[in-house]
Parts: sequence; C-alpha cells; structure tokens
Amino acid sequence: MKWTGRRQSGNVDDQRGRGGRMVVGGGLGAIVVLVVALLFGADPRDLLNQVETTQMEPAADAPVDAHAEEMKQFVSVVLADTEDIWGRLLAQQGSTYREPWVVLFSDQVESACGWASTASGPFYCPSDEKVYIDLSFFDELQTRFGAPGDFAIAYVVAHEVGHHVQKLMGITDRMDAMRGRMTEEAYNQMSVRLELQADFLAGVWAHFADDSLDVVEPGDLEEALGAASAVGDDRLQKASSGQVVPDSFTHGTSAQRAAWFRRGFETGDLKQGDTFSVPYDGL
Repeated sequence: MKWTGRRQSGNVDDQRGRGGRMVVGGGLGAIVVLVVALLFGADPRDLLNQVETTQMEPAADAPVDAHAEEMKQFVSVVLADTEDIWGRLLAQQGSTYREPWVVLFSDQVESACGWASTASGPFYCPSDEKVYIDLSFFDELQTRFGAPGDFAIAYVVAHEVGHHVQKLMGITDRMDAMRGRMTEEAYNQMSVRLELQADFLAGVWAHFADDSLDVVEPGDLEEALGAASAVGDDRLQKASSGQVVPDSFTHGTSAQRAAWFRRGFETGDLKQGDTFSVPYDGL
C-alpha cells in the first residue's frame, strides 16, 4: 500500500504506556481464550462485564520503538483514508459521517464497553464510537496467524471502522434491541451476519482506496484476503480445539469472510452488502 508521506488522521489517541496494569480475578483465563478466538469485531461488553477488577498497579514507562512508531503512522494514514472515503459515500446518501477515534494502547485499556487487555485484539466499542488497538496485535497477525503485509493491517482497521459505519446506520442498535428476544444460536447467526457485513464494508473501503486514491499495490488484495481467512471461526476453532462447531460461530468461516471482503472490493456497491437478507446457509 502506498502510504508514506500521506495525510494522517488527527483522530488517534495514543495511550500506550499511560494506563495502569489491571490485575483481575474470576475466570479471566477463559475470557481471554474466548476473546482471542473471536479476535476482533465482537461486542466486548458481554465478556468484559464478567471480569472483576481486584487491583490496579501503575504501568512502568517503556520507550516506543521505531517499528511501533511506524505502525502508528500507518494506522493513522489508513484511518485518514477511511474518513475521506466514508465521508464521501455517506454524503452521497444524504448522511453525515461522524468520524471515530482510534485509541492505541498497550497491555490494557478502559473503554466505555469495559476493560480490555492485549489478548482482546482490536475491537470497536459502539458506546463511545472508538476503535481500540494494541499495535502488538499486528505482529501476532503475521507470526501467529500467518497473515503478513501492510494491507492485512489495513483490512483490520477497515473492518473495525466498518462496525462504526454499521453503528451510524442503526444496524448495531437494532441488533442490541433484538438480543433478549432470540436464542443464543439465533443471535450467533445474527452476529455472523454483522461481522460478514463489516468485512464487506472493509472491502468497499479497499475498492475506493484503489479507485479514487490509487494507493493499492499488486499483492495487497491477497494480503487482505489472507487476513480475512486467518480469522475465520472454523480455522480458529480447529487450531484451538481441533473441532469445528458451526452453531457457535459468531464471525463466519474463513471462506465467508474472504468472499464478503472480495465482494465489497470488486463492486464498491453498498447495496450488495445486505448480509441480513441472504439465507443463512447462502452466506
């Protein structure tokens, strides 16, 4: 991705090294395992509400290395691109794009959705309309999940911003309102639809990043598809337990995630991304 020397968003709050270290009890290990399995995009409130804070300790100041600083600049450029593209697309529909903030943290962070740790992975909190990212996740994306490349990172950021677009469209609030009236299995299927739509919206961003900004380079699409595939429920479940349980899917399979991102990238047409009207077995 062509990104050096380009505009960086001012909506980045760098909290790395500024927070305390949270020591918690009450089953945190199980929560961390589940959140890592979900990786990103899930509403963290359901998990974070189960965590009991027992002690706060100050974090030791740590120098920011050159690699992390470059990563911050890259995220800021991608965020700026999402601002430009979604601002224009929503304006065409008669809506105003309210720009989200990205909060960079290390170790742990407090959001309006509750506390989260590095193990939570990147996530969007609809309550404060902020994306939370520990930059070390992107090293994990390459080394642990086998998804290298700068456009793999761009996909992650664009996916979380996609959740913000869903919030602005009222989709997130409608899902929250339905939750108490659905079985767990039915709500999991709704969650899969939400996540696949966020993948589609990330693809729409990539379409216009290529078409109007001319920043997409050869191989970038493959990097994004590789990242989408790496975080499919089937692949993560197989790696963690050796079993795949479709009824527990909350994000979609590797094939589905890659397919919906590709659809957004190839069409750039928001009308093609209504994952809620497609039969579940046709996703």
